Amino acid sequence: MRQDDPKTVVSTDWLETHLKDPDLRILDASWYLPAAGRDAKAEYGEAHIPNARFFDIDEISDQRSGLPHMAPTPEKFISRMRAMGVGDGHQIVIYDGSGLFSAARVWWTFRLMGKTDVAVLDGGFPKWRAEGRPIEDMPPVLRDRHITVSRQASFVKDVTQVAAAAKLGDHTIIDARGPGRFAGTEPEPRPGLRSGHIPGAVNVHYATLLNPDGTMKSADALRPIFAAAGADISKPVITTCGSGVSAAILNLALETLGKRDHALYDGSWAEWGMYGDLKVAQG
Repeated sequence: MRQDDPKTVVSTDWLETHLKDPDLRILDASWYLPAAGRDAKAEYGEAHIPNARFFDIDEISDQRSGLPHMAPTPEKFISRMRAMGVGDGHQIVIYDGSGLFSAARVWWTFRLMGKTDVAVLDGGFPKWRAEGRPIEDMPPVLRDRHITVSRQASFVKDVTQVAAAAKLGDHTIIDARGPGRFAGTEPEPRPGLRSGHIPGAVNVHYATLLNPDGTMKSADALRPIFAAAGADISKPVITTCGSGVSAAILNLALETLGKRDHALYDGSWAEWGMYGDLKVAQG
């Protein structure tokens, strides 16, 4: 059994026990690839955990960027959170409709903004529903709440920093995509991108970190997975994936292992795969 940790991962039992805490804020951070054919916001409107607010990953992003759902500026993050009634002194719990997928990205976004009292719901909405726990279709009553942020630059890397890390070999770069996309044998879902991976990166498919019910594996089970992939986590780690969503599952897993020096490459393959002057490895 994983220990509940309000800074990383909490169980459905923990959340139901704390459901009426006045300083608890629950966020539905469901997000799906277009191929899934699911409408996260519509599903939220039909059923969600009581008092949950919907966190729109595509809208609460830096829309000046040509890349998908890049991290928002602190100013935009502050304005959206205030309007959602999420602020200082709150314990935040984030879940999604896949089990444990996009919630990790929003956990990482809060951490990037210097917020640490934030956890992901283990197993997410599917587990919550399967256990017959309370759900509702009513929107929550929102009251503006003050929030202060302090952007943690060490939590995110840009293309220049990742290219330098790949060249110097002073970081472990871990790619969360499936093995076919990593090897370059499967096409990318986004058109116009080359196939393969960042030179020197190793592959830990995010799904291998999860149990069949969408909960995260225990620390004892996670360590050998990283080791078997050749991921030296004694070095600082940079995570990457297709567009910066599933990479955050690796960051969350590393944090549960007590690893602190990890960052996420926000542009991920949507950026690296686009530029012909950046080297690509295959196999």
